[in-house]
Amino acid sequence: MKSIVTKGMALSVIAALLVVPLLARQAQPPQAGKPAVDKININSATLDDLQKLPRIGPKVAQRILDFRKQNGPFKRVEDLMKVKGIGEKTFTQLKEQITV
Repeated sequence: MKSIVTKGMALSVIAALLVVPLLARQAQPPQAGKPAVDKININSATLDDLQKLPRIGPKVAQRILDFRKQNGPFKRVEDLMKVKGIGEKTFTQLKEQITV
């Protein structure tokens, strides 16, 4: 009987070691600065929507809207780098949070 309790306890400890890291990942707060957001469609986003993205302030958000108005919808997310103020570094931080 004693060995059954020990095995049960061992299984509980193993299960906890597997589950706790998964829960910890889910509980992490969003990155400092701006809150986490769902994917934003850069073809339909408003000025306010765009400003929810990291490193996108009012001026760059307005440039995105102006670019879209002058050139039509973005065909792929990488086209966002054609907007002044959005280089490779900024795009890398945005690409997981945007869509077309």
